[in-house]
Amino acid sequence: MSANPADRAAAGPAAHGHSSVVGDERPVLDVRGLSVSIGGHDLLHDLTFSIRRGERVGLIGESGSGKSLTSLALLGLLPEGARVTGSARLAGADLDVVGASDRELAQARGNDVSMVFQEPMTALNPTMRVGAQVAETILMHAGRGGRPEARRGPVRERVTTLLEQVGLPSPAEIARAYPHQLSGGQRQRVVLAIALANDPELLVCDEPTTALDVTVQARVLDLIVRGVETRNSALLFITHDLPVVATVCERVLVMYGGRIVEAGPVSEVFTRPRHRYTEGLLGASDLEGADPLTPLETIPGSVPPAGMFPEGCVFRTRCAHATSECEVLPPWSGASPEHGYACVHPAGVDR
Repeated sequence: MSANPADRAAAGPAAHGHSSVVGDERPVLDVRGLSVSIGGHDLLHDLTFSIRRGERVGLIGESGSGKSLTSLALLGLLPEGARVTGSARLAGADLDVVGASDRELAQARGNDVSMVFQEPMTALNPTMRVGAQVAETILMHAGRGGRPEARRGPVRERVTTLLEQVGLPSPAEIARAYPHQLSGGQRQRVVLAIALANDPELLVCDEPTTALDVTVQARVLDLIVRGVETRNSALLFITHDLPVVATVCERVLVMYGGRIVEAGPVSEVFTRPRHRYTEGLLGASDLEGADPLTPLETIPGSVPPAGMFPEGCVFRTRCAHATSECEVLPPWSGASPEHGYACVHPAGVDR
């Protein structure tokens, strides 16, 4: 995604760093020119976007598009040897994740930014009781000073309250259980309780409802939204499920080939897509209002292996509208003041 002035104008207020908090112009998360290379492969390219306090933003794209890698980069969780350029600044910690020390990152994670991972069983320690894992997060950032017996009561009460807030029945009993004794939905709620324990300014959710049935999924999504609304936190919700984004998010970033190819309000992007990749995703998705008798469309081909995307428009090898013009990286254009895209043959535009 180009970091030029046109990019910032098209991407809307968040790209300019505006905040919904009076007297604080800094976005909760401000990403500028973020690029990541691993093993000699360029995987993320020049990502530039911001998220304001209280804003819910979706990051969508097929598997292999770079969504999860983006989340790991934002929390400083990339593998050793990764080469990272650009910046990703967390306002609450006054910290640029790129170049931050392990100590600085440890202080920011769970405090200023928290993450809900896709698979809760791997996110939880199987040898520790649930309540101890929630308490550990609280104590880590509250300090360990003072007499243990003086801390134990307030922390235990906080743990019970958090488990109750994420909709777990009999929270005191759940706190004494081990992860394997809980259902998948219950484990995901525990992970959410841990993520919200210290009231982070930014909550990152990476496919948090993938393994859950529809009923449990709806409940967890509602808990996530209520959790960030109660705390006036920002939300970055990563998924390939467009109906979920339409339900949860206000703004959406469309990613393919490690680049953001379209960005804007969900109401605009989902009804008037400009990038041909976004158009393909929407055609292949069962959004509300779609004719159930009409077969869903498919996007030709498949996502290339990491680091093997073409030069120029990363989608051109799968796009029916591609021409020689697409062999050059497309400029960032504006469909409206808040809706931008990078496509030389955009949908819905007469040429």
